[in-house]
Amino acid sequence: MKVMIRRTPKGLEAYVPKKDLEEMIVEMEKPELWGGWAKLANGWVFAMPEFDEDPQLPITVEARRLTTADED
Repeated sequence: MKVMIRRTPKGLEAYVPKKDLEEMIVEMEKPELWGGWAKLANGWVFAMPEFDEDPQLPITVEARRLTTADED
């Protein structure tokens, strides 16, 4: 699923165009975000791609949603 990540004054924010969903990232497996999971304020969890070096933000990435439809 395509997810756009950007930095805001409040922290990192994710936008999922397919769902027209914009939520803050509230928890991350790794401090640098990449290569682990990221949890959004609505409870969705995404597996984030790994990068050798932190990319410039904003960036659109292909992330896999780890939560199921039952958990919406």
